Amino acid sequence: MNRNGQPFAFDRDIEWEPAGEGVRRKVLTYNPEVMMVRVIFEAGAIGTPHSHPHIQCSLVEQGVFDVTVAGRTERLKQGDSFLVPSGAVHGAVAIEAGVLLDVFTPMREDFVAQI
Repeated sequence: MNRNGQPFAFDRDIEWEPAGEGVRRKVLTYNPEVMMVRVIFEAGAIGTPHSHPHIQCSLVEQGVFDVTVAGRTERLKQGDSFLVPSGAVHGAVAIEAGVLLDVFTPMREDFVAQI
């Protein structure tokens, strides 16, 4: 179910919200077990290193990112992906403007507190 209790989410109905300087996100769809979020980065924007108890899988939809997970950094491009284990410190730098598609398990309750 998405935020409206329906099995479908329509991009046109979901507003972007700020997620840091040069970073915006849309919480697309979720239930208590899983959540999908689209995150847009301006060139040079930084996804500040952080950790959380959720497992995260991310896909580079567009752009180029230097992604660090648990101290290892790789340059990722469109079609590449990464996995963040629970509790691992991770972050990203947008080398070019781009978009990440993030999936979390369980859902990020902190992302919907303001919805």
